Amino acid sequence: MQSFTHDTYLSPFSWRYGSQQMRTVFSEEHKRKLLRRIWVALAKAQAQANLVSAEQLDELVANQDTIDIERATEIEAEIGHDLMAEIKTYAEQCPKGGAVIHLGATSMDILDNMDAMRLKEALNLVIIQVKALLAVFITRMEAYADQPCMAFTHIQPAEPTTVGYRLAQTAQDLNEDLQDLIRVHASIRGKGMKGAVGTSASYTELLRGTGITASQLEAMVMKDLGLEAYTAATQVYTRKQDLRIGQALSSLCATLYKFFIDFRLLQSPPIGEWSEPFGAKQVGSSAMPFKRNPINSEKIDSLCRFVEAQESVLWQNAASTLLERTLDDSANRRLVLPELFLSVDEILSTAIKVVHGMQVHRAGIERNLASYGIFAASERLLMELGKNGANRQEMHELIREHSLCAWAEVQAGKPNTLKQMLCEDATIRAYLQKEAIEALLDANQYIGDSPERTRKVIEEIRDVLSR
Repeated sequence: MQSFTHDTYLSPFSWRYGSQQMRTVFSEEHKRKLLRRIWVALAKAQAQANLVSAEQLDELVANQDTIDIERATEIEAEIGHDLMAEIKTYAEQCPKGGAVIHLGATSMDILDNMDAMRLKEALNLVIIQVKALLAVFITRMEAYADQPCMAFTHIQPAEPTTVGYRLAQTAQDLNEDLQDLIRVHASIRGKGMKGAVGTSASYTELLRGTGITASQLEAMVMKDLGLEAYTAATQVYTRKQDLRIGQALSSLCATLYKFFIDFRLLQSPPIGEWSEPFGAKQVGSSAMPFKRNPINSEKIDSLCRFVEAQESVLWQNAASTLLERTLDDSANRRLVLPELFLSVDEILSTAIKVVHGMQVHRAGIERNLASYGIFAASERLLMELGKNGANRQEMHELIREHSLCAWAEVQAGKPNTLKQMLCEDATIRAYLQKEAIEALLDANQYIGDSPERTRKVIEEIRDVLSR
């Protein structure tokens, strides 16, 4: 249900971009529930050292999810410290247990472990969506593995490929992106419980005489949270972790940006081979009713640029953490980390929709093959002439001259007559019959082993998806 009004600034991520599931991960309510979960885990471990009573612990557990953001905001306005405001709010709800909340801890013992937990949740959602996108790519690759089409180099017609093989280039990159994301997800660690500068001095002092060490306390807390801890930390976990996550997401977006800018080129009427799904009542332009603009692909590329730009901020945070920490990463992390994931979430959901509903126009494909494919297939003719004893250099020059004449005709809007020229050339006919020349100039057959390679990529992806 909508919980905001439109009479003040709203981030587009509040309502336009990203799923409700991803918004929930980065919501204030979920954040505060995670904070309390960490305080409870700490209290449970400290109860093992007889620092927290059973009655205090029970009270903390009973009120763990009783979030009161309005009250916490009131307290923060008075004291100017958001985490202490949440502690005081929690303590007000727990008359007995409130006295032991945050015992021995520093703010980042709680906040950085919370961030690590939240980042794992968000990255897991991304991984699920990438897998779903790859499944859609597989369906399309299977459908079009054998469909010839013109390939372009330098944005100029080159030689034929297949639609499936073109899709396989992106799917192969996505498969590697998925493996990187899985690896980064598995590597995410929390700060642990190490105190103000990471030495565990406060916990060591607190636990003196209890028979439990600071490392043992940390291990109990992190096991409860289901999170690994860095062996060494300062006041914060290393900001290289945020950078690694940002780099993995940025790399994913590089793959998708390239695919969807290609999609935009292929949807352009002069090529006219692909198009986005288009709703029955969808409006393409406010001024030109006939237009079917590739708005989804454009949105994807726009958000991909935004994601790439955030990687630079995370680099600066990692490189500029002076000594045991500074606070100049705090404000931007509140923006960058949620918006990175919400952007990628929107990118992936849109990509799934476009690839699932993409239209492949055979008429456009055949038109381009008819206009340009024969130029590429002339290479096939050249090789066969050489095999039949012709001088390769002389044949190359002969075919080049005919090709330039035919190209000029095509550029002038006339039919491509290269096949007729080559079939009627007496020098060429001295080595090959007309029927053989015509067969060699069939561009639909000049696709090499691209169908087999497409199916090999499908096998590789399925292997990763099945793990």
